[in-house]
Amino acid sequence: MAPLKPHWTQPSHPDVQEVIKASDTEFLTKSVSKVTLPPFAVFAKMSFPPCSFVEEPTYATVQCGRDKHFNLNSDLLYINHSCDPSLIFDTGNFNVLVGPKGLKPGDELTFFYPSTEWSMAQPFDCFCGAPSCRGTISGARDMTKAQLEGVWLNGHVLELLAERDAAPISAPPTTCEDATAQALRHALEHAEKAAEAALSALRSYTETLQIGSSAVAAKVNGTTYTNDSNGINGKAKLNLAVNGTGEFGATAARRGPTSRELSGEMGGDTKSDVSSVV
Repeated sequence: MAPLKPHWTQPSHPDVQEVIKASDTEFLTKSVSKVTLPPFAVFAKMSFPPCSFVEEPTYATVQCGRDKHFNLNSDLLYINHSCDPSLIFDTGNFNVLVGPKGLKPGDELTFFYPSTEWSMAQPFDCFCGAPSCRGTISGARDMTKAQLEGVWLNGHVLELLAERDAAPISAPPTTCEDATAQALRHALEHAEKAAEAALSALRSYTETLQIGSSAVAAKVNGTTYTNDSNGINGKAKLNLAVNGTGEFGATAARRGPTSRELSGEMGGDTKSDVSSVV
């Protein structure tokens, strides 16, 4: 695919975004972050201008309503798709937000195209490499509830999904919240579940560290010494003769966990050859 020739001044967001072009003849472009931001912070504004509404969607437009689409007209166009995105395109409020993992310099800037697009003008096969990769990306209309579970979706996408399935995919909204607030609440609930799972794993691991060592008996020069909760035979230290050459102190203590034990207890991003933009 031939790249879209920019008609805006570049770079358009020099403080936060770096555009990397792998080719001038093909659409092999990606963006990386130049800033550190916490989860759900505002990364950029989708202002009008430079954004402009269009009558018909194209591969370069972004959907912001049931029948509303607009051109970004900036380097935000070079933010690619990923099934594990680093950004959220909140088209209800025209904000680009940081995803739930936060953002640091060098992170590739991506968003989940079906979070804005109901039916895409040019579907493509995703090669983001994420464990949750959805394969063919053609818009939220063609995805199952399971494929959309746990990802942030714009209000118009949630409404269209509810109509398609004749039932909402999330809890009914309160009357005081708009569609964007509902979507953010859904993302927060997902993050809380992940935090609960991590906390449970941490508790399980720390409990293993609190278990005392079993009593160990050793015989030296015909005398039996026991390592119990009070040390060796109730003493903190024991002087042992070694080959008749001298003495050394031995302290009864449990060794720390090895890296193998830790690995047993404790337990992408779009590539540069991106195949499409919005």
